[in-house]
Amino acid sequence: MGQKSIISTIYIKDGMAVKSPEGLEAPINAVELANQFNDSGVDKIVLFDLSEDDEEHEKNIMTIREINNNSEIKSCAGGNIKRLEDVKKFLYAGCNEVVLNGSKPETSDLVVEAANRFGKEKILVSIKNMDFIFKNQEILEEYVHEVLILNKELIANDGYESSCKVPYIVYVDEYDEEYLVKILSSPQIRGVAGLVVNRIHRYDIMGLKSKLSDRGISFDNFEPLLKWGDLTPNDKGLIPVIVQDYITKEVLMLAYMNEESFEATLRTGKMTYFSRSRNTLWVKGETSGHYQFVKKLTADCDKDTILALVSQVGGIACHTGAPSCFFNDIVTKEYIEKNPLKIFETIYDIIVDRRKNPKEGSYTNYLFDKGIDKILKKVGEEATEIVIAAKNPNKEEIKYEISDFLYHVMVLMVECGISWEEVTKELSRR
Repeated sequence: MGQKSIISTIYIKDGMAVKSPEGLEAPINAVELANQFNDSGVDKIVLFDLSEDDEEHEKNIMTIREINNNSEIKSCAGGNIKRLEDVKKFLYAGCNEVVLNGSKPETSDLVVEAANRFGKEKILVSIKNMDFIFKNQEILEEYVHEVLILNKELIANDGYESSCKVPYIVYVDEYDEEYLVKILSSPQIRGVAGLVVNRIHRYDIMGLKSKLSDRGISFDNFEPLLKWGDLTPNDKGLIPVIVQDYITKEVLMLAYMNEESFEATLRTGKMTYFSRSRNTLWVKGETSGHYQFVKKLTADCDKDTILALVSQVGGIACHTGAPSCFFNDIVTKEYIEKNPLKIFETIYDIIVDRRKNPKEGSYTNYLFDKGIDKILKKVGEEATEIVIAAKNPNKEEIKYEISDFLYHVMVLMVECGISWEEVTKELSRR
């Protein structure tokens, strides 16, 4: 049957998230909403651009780009697609897939063009009735990766499945466990989306997956390689948990788990601990809103300590309001930073500071003063120097020239407003 997906949907109007194409009132921050979905365990986000003109279209694409820069999960975008250039814009904004509107007459031709240009695996089509299916069955089966069925009545009595073999995602509004189990049992369906995800289970996607998993539906949720019985708790039945930010690797806090909190963490995807002082379970962030969403749990060699990599909501782990509980210095010995990511970040931050706070005699400020053409010239020159050094070849010279090149690339990045996070995000998608 294969693993199924839980998919959230964000409708974007004038750069903000709205409830639906009809419910435009009370817009909220789309990036923050996407981060909530990302942390809560959804498998994909569908982003619908509700723009009415080119100016708003570009604004919404900027929001979509920001969403993708801040999220690790797959995204699919659609809306206001008139030509192949619009498909390219969504893909260049970091989307893994693009959804074309099956109710538009020009869509069939655009599907073929887009699939030939970018690959079938990137092309989806949304449908509200069977008309597009009947007229374009061969095109769908040859050029489309998935179909988004926006009207669940189309799958009643196997209507869609008897007409088209393309895998599909169906939009469902109301939560009905029996109905979800029934439709997700089909080998052809890949997942569900709609209000059943957005409204009812926005903050408990892992809980929804656990319920459906208990009914035999397979998801990409936490299936632990080690059970509690494989671990070695202390004489009080507790295991210490060291908590790190999954991106920065900063140590955030130390807490304890018992078997019940361990199982709750796996079930909900939210870090749940046992309070020794209160003798009860506690979900981190339940009162403060600073939840910790699980990214990875690892046991040490003796299996008596857990290392948890988490996404820390709000960037605050300590009850004092500090980002980390570990801020009381005892002793510090100076050392040379050798972590590549830290070095890149440090140099990048220095370049940013030079631009904001010019320093007399600074070569970096000289480049910024000369402008983009000078910066590009230096990037080109340094790239050529790498080629020359590599042809010699001299390892030390190559290292030197690569370092020069990377420095000038970082100046270019700052000039163009591009961060290392955006670059590494793009690399990870490839």
